[in-house]
Amino acid sequence: MHKFAVLGAGRWGSFIAYYINKLGYDLILWGRKNSEKFKNLMQNRCNSSICFGPEVKITDNLDLAILQEYIIISINAQNFREFLSDLYNNNFDLSNKKIILCMKGIEESTGKRLSEIFQEFFPENKNLAVWVGPGHVKSLVNKIPTCMIIDSENNNFKSELCKILSSKLIKCFEGNDLIGSEIGAACKNILGIGAGILDAINMSSLKGPLMSLGSLEISKLIKSMGGKKESAFGLCHLGDFQATLFSHESNNRKFGESLITGEKINFVAEGVGTARAVHKICKEKNLNLPICEEIYKIIHKETSAQDSIDYLFSL
Repeated sequence: MHKFAVLGAGRWGSFIAYYINKLGYDLILWGRKNSEKFKNLMQNRCNSSICFGPEVKITDNLDLAILQEYIIISINAQNFREFLSDLYNNNFDLSNKKIILCMKGIEESTGKRLSEIFQEFFPENKNLAVWVGPGHVKSLVNKIPTCMIIDSENNNFKSELCKILSSKLIKCFEGNDLIGSEIGAACKNILGIGAGILDAINMSSLKGPLMSLGSLEISKLIKSMGGKKESAFGLCHLGDFQATLFSHESNNRKFGESLITGEKINFVAEGVGTARAVHKICKEKNLNLPICEEIYKIIHKETSAQDSIDYLFSL
């Protein structure tokens, strides 16, 4: 039997653990000791979306979780470097583990992809993949199927993962562009924030231009970073728009809406850090991505949404 650990017990990490368990594999779900939500999960074996049976091991003991063959990491992207640093400094060796990054983002301070950060700490590892694409916990728990993409520089590893992780609920496809898959997946969250902004100012009709012109911008970004521009139009990016730009379950869309309405929310959307990272990359590469730049300004510079739209229409 395949043995998995999921590191990170947030909304998506908990679902991935639930899914791995439903596939019939041995599973350990790990979370941080100081997290009140995780303490409640350990005590009650349920969160707001999912309940776990007794066969699922839920632990705050990282030594136990790391013993598993496959390690799925699902945490906030901006905390990834600190998390890996803690592992490395405490002599947790992931060099020979099969690692799947089930998370999306670009590091704010460096503009680096998550796989690049991982390789800084564990350069010997040859079994590293990303697992991205559309999906919401509520829909998936209600057995509404989706398609996702698994990408890796190791062709045998991504083929192996697609075989053991595909089901009638989630069909996994092999990617052929790790850079594009990571950048596309991260940047759809920026456009998701933009979609929420448009919803809040009653300009949802502009989501069409946001999708088409925004995808073109991301294709340019992917190409500038060494990936294939066509990846922007696959599952990692364009294929995830229904779940990100239109769904009421989307944290990024909700966050964009809250920027305008002033509604208080209890989370920070992944697109916030990624928008800052893309702004930094564009400055370094002298790359012009006006939609991404205006969304960045609305989030981080408090530019008004109407001023940004007026500017984009003047180009």
